[in-house]
Amino acid sequence: MHEPFYVRIVPAWLPAPGLLVAISGACEILGGVGILITRTRRIAGLGLIALLVAVFPANIQMAIHPELYRDIGSQPVFVARLPLQAALIAAVWWACLRLR
Repeated sequence: MHEPFYVRIVPAWLPAPGLLVAISGACEILGGVGILITRTRRIAGLGLIALLVAVFPANIQMAIHPELYRDIGSQPVFVARLPLQAALIAAVWWACLRLR
């Protein structure tokens, strides 16, 4: 049986990849809902920034070991994704945390 995509990209040094993927998915959903509610937008933004930092090792994993992910992309694509994480963090900060 083929491992689900997100479980595949969790670095081997992290424990319980399936559980980590489930937790990160739940946090992503909660963060998305949280930014829709004015009262929770700031804390949801902080949570989403923490999530983006937490999943960054998976992006590094793909860039360092592209041979494991040939079916979904190439090393140049995986490396190009790395700075995108900073852009996403900046976008969340701008949308949720910047001073009004």
